[in-house]
Amino acid sequence: MNHLIRGLCHVIAAITVLGTASVGAADDGPRFSQLTMEQLSDVQKRVAERILKVSSAGLGGPYSILLRSPDLAERYLNMTDYLRFRTSLPHRLNELAILIEARLWDAQYEWWAHYPIAMRAGLSPAVADDIRDGRRPTTMQPDEEVVYDLCIELLRDRHLTDATFKRAVDLLGEQPTIDLIAVAGFYVMVSSVLIAGRVGIPGGGQPPLPVLLKK
Repeated sequence: MNHLIRGLCHVIAAITVLGTASVGAADDGPRFSQLTMEQLSDVQKRVAERILKVSSAGLGGPYSILLRSPDLAERYLNMTDYLRFRTSLPHRLNELAILIEARLWDAQYEWWAHYPIAMRAGLSPAVADDIRDGRRPTTMQPDEEVVYDLCIELLRDRHLTDATFKRAVDLLGEQPTIDLIAVAGFYVMVSSVLIAGRVGIPGGGQPPLPVLLKK
């Protein structure tokens, strides 16, 4: 009888493994189909036309997902218009904050999209590469150091020390510090949309972020 029970357990375990593997294989693709302009309602088209003026990925990335809720997509565009193009935070520091968030969240598409933008904004490749590999960069400028510390404390440790807050305000100013906090939090939402939708790298490209061991 014990032999029969053990044999049955082995069969159940094998079925479970096979079932899990098949579910994993089926779950690799995107959860939302890519929308085209022809599929959109009049309200969606109006928002999509705004998207196409600012998006290098067309209606790809998070946009095809957000267009399912066009009111949300329009408000999203309003927020990105400020946090990417009108923020009081220097562009180099803004993109640094986005890359830090992308690394902490393993947001592959976010990193793929913003790495070249960060390079054009003047961020050092050495700084970005250290972040990509899970290291605190050793060649940061003072303003980059405070951006790094603030983002790590808020997004990873979920608190912000008085010392880091004071350094940020003293070095960056009060409004840029608020804008920094806002962009860090906003891109958590963006990454949530991308990860939940399983948005891949365009053209089937390889994910740019290596897998890091979690503590």
